[in-house]
Amino acid sequence: MTGNGQILPISAVEFERLLPGPIERVWDYLTKTELLPGWFGTGTIETRVGGAVSLMDGHIRGTVTQCRPPELLVYTWNVFDPGQEISGFPESYLTLRLETQGDRVRLTLTHFPVPEPFQKQTAMGWHTFLDMLEAGVRGETVKPRADYMTANAARYGVDLNNLAR
Repeated sequence: MTGNGQILPISAVEFERLLPGPIERVWDYLTKTELLPGWFGTGTIETRVGGAVSLMDGHIRGTVTQCRPPELLVYTWNVFDPGQEISGFPESYLTLRLETQGDRVRLTLTHFPVPEPFQKQTAMGWHTFLDMLEAGVRGETVKPRADYMTANAARYGVDLNNLAR
């Protein structure tokens, strides 16, 4: 032990998608209670610093740490099993950044840290959610989540019958 700080590699999953604008419409899809079920699941996000995040019937809970509508939303990410009040998983952060590019909007999603056993299934999950989000924003019919998950599980080499826990 030297007493010196150590540089630690932190793993993250990051995606970029170009979506049809305007930026306010994409922001609404990311934050509005009535639009969340179309791509993510039931839930609420209080879009203010300190606001509560509860997604997928409370399976995901967190707190908003940065909020600059319609460009930036950052919140903590905690996974809870049914009936749990204290998560058995490490806390992480989700950053959603929007940038207007002509008539389109660049969405950059960053989730970190992602522990090694969860990296592939986290990438598969976000790819699935973003496919659904993109279909919704484009005004297309959003297929059942299982359809996207099956395709993305193959893409990332994830066995849906044997997920990390």
